[in-house]
Amino acid sequence: MHSLTLTLKLSKLPIIVLNSHTHDDHVGDNWQFPTVYGMDTEFTRRNANGSKESAQAEIGPGDICGSLPTGFDRAAYRTRPWRVSKWLHDGDHIDLGGRTIEVMATPGHTPGHTPDSICLFDRANGLLFTGDTYYPGTVWLYAPETDRAAYGNSVRKIAALRPEVKLVLGAHNVPVAPPSVLGDLAQAFEKVQARQVQAKPAGAGKVIYQVGNISFLMRPPAAAR
Repeated sequence: MHSLTLTLKLSKLPIIVLNSHTHDDHVGDNWQFPTVYGMDTEFTRRNANGSKESAQAEIGPGDICGSLPTGFDRAAYRTRPWRVSKWLHDGDHIDLGGRTIEVMATPGHTPGHTPDSICLFDRANGLLFTGDTYYPGTVWLYAPETDRAAYGNSVRKIAALRPEVKLVLGAHNVPVAPPSVLGDLAQAFEKVQARQVQAKPAGAGKVIYQVGNISFLMRPPAAAR
């Protein structure tokens, strides 16, 4: 069943799609929706054209849970193009009717997770939606577009919100965490950047840095930018 069909079972109100970033696992069904907002970055524009190479990289050995469906054509797999209805910028506000969401740019996967990574902050209710900038579990920061310095700036930016946050809601795993995790995240990454943490091998071209309950999957230091 298509994502749009499932979504319409939840609500008959107008639907706006806003991705936390435009990696393939987040935008694969964007083409089904007539209204999609996007961050005003070249990374977003490029990914809106659809993807074959990066989409296939995400279904490689060790990158999926379980097995691919019977009859799945790996060679033909790609994400479809989708159209951005409105371009957004850091600090924009989205009025949902009785609730306002603030768009916070948190780049790093180039300028957090990707150049177009965002968090969404419902300031009135203390809800911070962190996308892939933070989620419980190992945070992936090894993609070629990852910029460590930019990610560090992004996590410090959201850590500063801690006094106003009641709940942190990430995009993967068990997507609920207390506000204290924001400070833990910033401090952990600062230690990684200061080379105070020993990297542990995690497969070809990848290492894990573990600081308390926070961990990052990254490229080895010699390969990192």
